[in-house]
Amino acid sequence: MGDAVRSKIPYAEPKFWGEEERYALEALRSGWISGGPFVERLEAALAAFCGAPHVVATSNGTTALHCAYLGAGLAPGDEVIVPGFTFMAAANVALHMNAIPVFADVDPDGWCMTAETAERVITRATRGIVAVHTYGNMCDMQPILDLAAARGLWVIEDAAEALGSTYRGRQAGTIADIGTFSFHASKTIATGEGGAVATRNAEAHQRMKLYRSHGFSSRRYYHEVAGHNFRLPNVQAALGCAQLEQIGTIAAERRRVYRRYVEGLGQLNGIRLQTMTPGVDPLVWAVAVEIAPDAFEPGRDRIMALLEERGIETRPGFHAASEMPHIYGAQDLPVSTRLAGRVISLPTSPTVADDEVDYIVGSLRDVVRA
Repeated sequence: MGDAVRSKIPYAEPKFWGEEERYALEALRSGWISGGPFVERLEAALAAFCGAPHVVATSNGTTALHCAYLGAGLAPGDEVIVPGFTFMAAANVALHMNAIPVFADVDPDGWCMTAETAERVITRATRGIVAVHTYGNMCDMQPILDLAAARGLWVIEDAAEALGSTYRGRQAGTIADIGTFSFHASKTIATGEGGAVATRNAEAHQRMKLYRSHGFSSRRYYHEVAGHNFRLPNVQAALGCAQLEQIGTIAAERRRVYRRYVEGLGQLNGIRLQTMTPGVDPLVWAVAVEIAPDAFEPGRDRIMALLEERGIETRPGFHAASEMPHIYGAQDLPVSTRLAGRVISLPTSPTVADDEVDYIVGSLRDVVRA
C-alpha cells in the first residue's frame, strides 16, 4: 500500500477548490439568505458552461425534475417512460404528480435506456420520455429524439450524474427539450443540496420560474399558478459558483481517476466496466463494474463487505423497478434486474489518488479470486 492510501477511502468526498469559503461568507454578509445575487450568478454561469439560454436553479435534483415535468406539462394520468435501472427520482416525482411511470429496460453494456427499449412501452397515454444518463455515461440521444418527434412526445434529460459529459459535442442536459442537474454533495458540482433545469424553450422557462416560487410573478402574493417552493438558497448558490469556476480542474481530476480505473480493471476476469455510448465523451461521476456471477460464488454483496474490511467504501447498483413491486407494480425488466444484483460502484471522487485507485483495483482482484 502506497503512502498516499488512506486507512479509509470514502465512496464520495466533496472538495473545496477555490473561493467557496469567501463566496459563502459574502453571501451571509449580504443579508440574502434565501434568494439573492449568487442564485442569478450560478444560473448565468451554468448557462454559459452548458450552452443553454435558460437555466432555473432549484433546491435539489429531484425538485429540478418536478420543475421540468411542470414545464413540459405533465398531467395526472399521463404516462412517462423512465429507465428500469436508475435512481428512481424521475419515477417517484411522476407518481407524486398522479402521473404513471412506465419502465423501459436498459442497454446491457451501457446501462442506459435506448430508443428501442423505450419504443416497446409506448402507449396512447405516453406523453414523454426521461432519458437518464447513468453514472456519467449518456443515452444515445439522437434515436430517442427521433422516436419522440415521430410520436409527438417531449424528452427530458436527467443529467444529475452527467454534468460535463458530452454527446456528439453537446453538453449533457442541453440536447433534449429540458435537462436537469443535481448539485448534491456527492456530485461533480457540490453545494450540499441543489439542482438546476436547463432549456432552450422560453415558454417552458417562464413556466418553470413561476412554479419554482409559489406561482408569483410581478404581483406579490398573487398566485398565477399553484406553485411550489423549489428555491435554492443564496449561500448554497455561492458554493456552486465557486465550484463551477473550477470545473476544468474538477473534470481533469475525475478523468484522471477514471483512466486509472480503466487501465487497472480492463484485464480482470469476471469484472466488466460500463461501456460508454458511441459519441459520448464522459465525465464519469461514478466508476461502476458488473461482477460476473461465476467470478465469485458468494456474490456481489459479499465482495462489497470484503472491500469494506479493507477500508474501501462502495455502493451497490441501483435497485431495479422490478425489485420494488410494492411501489411500481410488476415489471419485466431482465437487464435492469440483472444489473441491480451485480453492479458495484467504486470511489470516484476527484480526491482519490492514483495509489488509492491501484489499491482498490488490487483489492478487487484479490477478493474476486479469493
